[in-house]
Amino acid sequence: MSNFSDLIRAIGSLVSGSFGVLVGIALLVFLWGLARFIMHMGSEGKVEEGKNLMTWGLIALFVMVSVAGLIVVTQDLFNIFDFDL
Repeated sequence: MSNFSDLIRAIGSLVSGSFGVLVGIALLVFLWGLARFIMHMGSEGKVEEGKNLMTWGLIALFVMVSVAGLIVVTQDLFNIFDFDL
């Protein structure tokens, strides 16, 4: 059982280390879409691309923060594996 627990802890450490980077990338995608939306107000195609980037950036942020919240709630509920996101 110790080996499985060590494996889970190693995976958890890897995920928690990359979580901030992934949230940062999603935020940059949203901001890039916002910049495209504002800079290209005259071009309908570019405005639509900006809207799509903003939408996918927000979806990614929502999913990542929601999953992180579920992990924290599950950890607290069952008193399991203690890693911070």
